[in-house]
Amino acid sequence: MFLSPLFPSSLVFFGARQNSASCAPLNASSDHRRTERWDDVEWGARFPAHSHGAVTYRSAPWKAEIGRWLSGCGSILAAVEVVENIGGKSCQNDCSGRGVCNRELGECRCFHGYDGEGCTKKLELNCNLPVSPEHPFGSWIVSICPAYCDTTRAMCFCGQGTKYPNRPVVEDCGFKINLPSQSGGPKVTDWTKADFDNIFTTNRTKPGWCNVDPDDAYASKVKFKEECDCRYDCLVGQFCEIPTVCTCLNQCSGHGHCRGGFCECDRGYYGIDCSIPSSLSPIQEWPEWLRPATVDLPGKVPSSDLLTIKAVVKKKRPLIYVYDLPPEFNAHLLEGRHFKFDCFNRIYTDKNRTLWTDQLYGSQMALYESILTSPYRTMNGEEADYFYVPVLDSCIITRADDAPHLRMKEQKGLRSYFTLEFYKRAYDHIVERYPYWNRSSGKDHIWFFSWDEGACYAPKEIWNSMMLVHWGNTNSKHNHSTTAYWADNWDKIPSFKRGNHPCFDPEKDLVLPAWKRPEPGAIWAKLWTRPRTKRTTLFYFNGNLGPVYENGRPEDTYSMGIRQKLAEEFGSTPNKEGKLGRQHIANVTVTSVRSSKYYDDLASSIFCGVLPGDGWSGRMEDSIMHGCIPVIIQDGIYLPYENVFNYRSFAVRIKEDDIPNLIKILWRFNETEIDYMLANIRQTWQRFLYRDSVLLEAQRQKKLFSAEDDWAVEFSKLEEDDVFSTFIQVLHYKLHNDPWRQDLAQTKKDFGLPNFCFKRTQ
Repeated sequence: MFLSPLFPSSLVFFGARQNSASCAPLNASSDHRRTERWDDVEWGARFPAHSHGAVTYRSAPWKAEIGRWLSGCGSILAAVEVVENIGGKSCQNDCSGRGVCNRELGECRCFHGYDGEGCTKKLELNCNLPVSPEHPFGSWIVSICPAYCDTTRAMCFCGQGTKYPNRPVVEDCGFKINLPSQSGGPKVTDWTKADFDNIFTTNRTKPGWCNVDPDDAYASKVKFKEECDCRYDCLVGQFCEIPTVCTCLNQCSGHGHCRGGFCECDRGYYGIDCSIPSSLSPIQEWPEWLRPATVDLPGKVPSSDLLTIKAVVKKKRPLIYVYDLPPEFNAHLLEGRHFKFDCFNRIYTDKNRTLWTDQLYGSQMALYESILTSPYRTMNGEEADYFYVPVLDSCIITRADDAPHLRMKEQKGLRSYFTLEFYKRAYDHIVERYPYWNRSSGKDHIWFFSWDEGACYAPKEIWNSMMLVHWGNTNSKHNHSTTAYWADNWDKIPSFKRGNHPCFDPEKDLVLPAWKRPEPGAIWAKLWTRPRTKRTTLFYFNGNLGPVYENGRPEDTYSMGIRQKLAEEFGSTPNKEGKLGRQHIANVTVTSVRSSKYYDDLASSIFCGVLPGDGWSGRMEDSIMHGCIPVIIQDGIYLPYENVFNYRSFAVRIKEDDIPNLIKILWRFNETEIDYMLANIRQTWQRFLYRDSVLLEAQRQKKLFSAEDDWAVEFSKLEEDDVFSTFIQVLHYKLHNDPWRQDLAQTKKDFGLPNFCFKRTQ
């Protein structure tokens, strides 16, 4: 009686999404006594290594042991039956219409500005800091507001009594602007004086805002204040006059409404992207990661809650359980953001078409969306092989100190310390509310640290876990914070909070590629395929070179001084003193002047520099995607996949002290070796793309529009494994080869593999 539509007590529902990282199974035994594993000689004979020591699996050059295991076992993985519990627990007052009910736990996930067991408590999140006679609106903060403050989100609007009450009044828009004191100087905002005379004016000759008609402004019939703009999500146009699609994770999976970053799910669905069905959900609408399923209904329904449905689904391991964390760790950060370009890797145009952004930390969202829709996802924690903890550090750091409720006063103004506290609270939550952490001391848990220096500021309690980062500093040489930006420095975090762990442990962690905006033109032109004979530049690096160059970073410690040393030797454009590098030559480019042909310049070069910035930079991804051999100059620091791929097959490492000898070292590579590395890059480059996430968005757009955008057309042509496929393959290898796994009670699990794939028990 609680299901709509009704269905019989046992049925099979078809339509599963294909697993992306495995081939069809071949005689995989279900008897998993851990014996009869092949010895090293037999593995080596079956899957020999190349001249550089790599073993190829699905076109990529892996480290020999990993490549052999994946070649022998990854390709014969069979699906296993997993029981998924479709929750039926209820929440108090059904969350009062102010949140989403997590029907696994029976807990509300309240919208921004609401709290309490049934979301009954309305919070007062002020826009302004405490006022004083000197600061009638408080000291400056991003959310500062002289107009109407929406205290559920600490966001500023024109408010009632104006013609456009929902038009944002963002930062200096609402305050007096003082003209430059001297010619060519900058305007200065006076944060102590509200500009009511202008922003609320109806006088067409004054620069107004809240009463300005967009048509009149576009026709130059009325003045408007130029410092006002449309920074909040869900609105576009010079005057925020066009409502557009808001950005949410997986756009709420078609089962909810996106309210500026928080998914308001339809009845019967929950989760940060409304992807988890409950017993209220029609089975025909279940997501693909729960299909095909055989469903059995219990004969008796509990009186207090709805029934819990058990669905048997065939899945391939590794299986990942995704915690549905309280929204303070993700959805609130998204819903309350003051800049639409923060946190997400896309927004939407006035036509509701996708606009991909250059959000440097967009990989965190891309991977999260892929996991949430993946056939490797499970809701059965007892069957799960891994547990993903979705704390969004990229959003925490960009939003730190942007509103009074996100102040960093207790963290000494350090964004790194502030973010550590979020991860610690997430750890406290899952230990208190779930039984899974203690069974492995967190070793089977996965956390993503996407910021510049990776997991350096991880709280000591979670260090046993697997860390996903963009920069793997082992601290073997650079054993302190390397960023030149003081607020991200982690050296001053108290040791009783952070402990004394390194930033990266290659035995357990993984470096993932950074996000790069989909560029259909580069894919169409196939720049990565350009042969050596058409690459006329020997070495290329284009980027910030420090304080001695125009517009350079002022800190001597930027890039740990590595970029500066490179420029001193090989700078190809003049610095502020008009000097070139000591060893500059014609076919070597080291410049801070960004080229309008940057991508073509990369594709015209044989070797490309991969040097740090305030931590990671996107130069590795730029090199690989344009077929240029990466030259890595950063000692003791792992780059994407470096602890699982055989880097000698497609990259060059040069010690920082050898920078003066860079060109001599590169000249030693003969044409055969160069062609070998270029060929491996051509086979591997797609593993540096977040194609899965891009195609998920392409599928959503295809349901709305008949014409496909260029990025969707070009990405749909790509067929090789991407970042997500590589991530799953690494997890699969680690599941059966990490030594600590042997101590877990996993003997009752069906892994879908024959016995020779398992390590012998000690």
